[in-house]
Amino acid sequence: MATLKIETGAVATVTLNRPEVRNAFNDEVIAELTQAFTALGQDPQVRAIVLAAEGPAFCAGADLNWMRRMADYTHAENLADAAQLAEMLRVIYTCPKPTVARIQGDVYAGGMGLVAACDMAVSVDTGNYCLSEVKLGLYPATISPYVLRAMGPRAAHRYFLTAERFDAAEALRIGFVHAVVPADQLDDKLAEITKALLNASPNAVKACKTLLHDVAGKDIDAPLIAHTVEGIASIRASSEGKEGVQSFLQKRKPSWLV
Repeated sequence: MATLKIETGAVATVTLNRPEVRNAFNDEVIAELTQAFTALGQDPQVRAIVLAAEGPAFCAGADLNWMRRMADYTHAENLADAAQLAEMLRVIYTCPKPTVARIQGDVYAGGMGLVAACDMAVSVDTGNYCLSEVKLGLYPATISPYVLRAMGPRAAHRYFLTAERFDAAEALRIGFVHAVVPADQLDDKLAEITKALLNASPNAVKACKTLLHDVAGKDIDAPLIAHTVEGIASIRASSEGKEGVQSFLQKRKPSWLV
């Protein structure tokens, strides 16, 4: 059985397809996710990407058999292995297309990194979340840059250190997910978000993702201000920038919606 199911289109869907192991990932899944998000990110037909999962859990983190193998790895082998996981997260996080996690079940350990690497996250109200690494004598190093950005340092201090499980309402409160709904409303909420993404200018969305990465956490100094001034000047002069403003003034749909 394929570890991933991929549906292409304006809204592409990448579905984790290992429900028998709660969609835990191993080196094969990591390689396939890296390849999928790289390819979809470069596909001009794709406007948004949904990361979904089959079965009762979204992702339980690392596969136990993979962890058993890693226990016998040398330090060099562990470095190479961790680098592949880090590259997968980087590729998802920097994907030029907006990404949405569709969370239909529990999210544990490395699965938290997958959700955090996506731009948006919609969760079922029965989902549970946990950064469980310290219980195993480990810590969430590779996923930490993304999870810290997603939940904020204060919440991270608690949940990284205690490995407590928390529910979807708490995930929403700390900003880790953007919406929490009953299971029968999950796809409606997802469609609401992806429709908003499809209504936006494709070029502006791509540029906006770069802007978010460039500006996040930076000091508001002269170089940053100059960067943003250059950015708005350039996008105003772009074809989609001109078309968007003209269509607004002329009270018509922009070309990307016609």
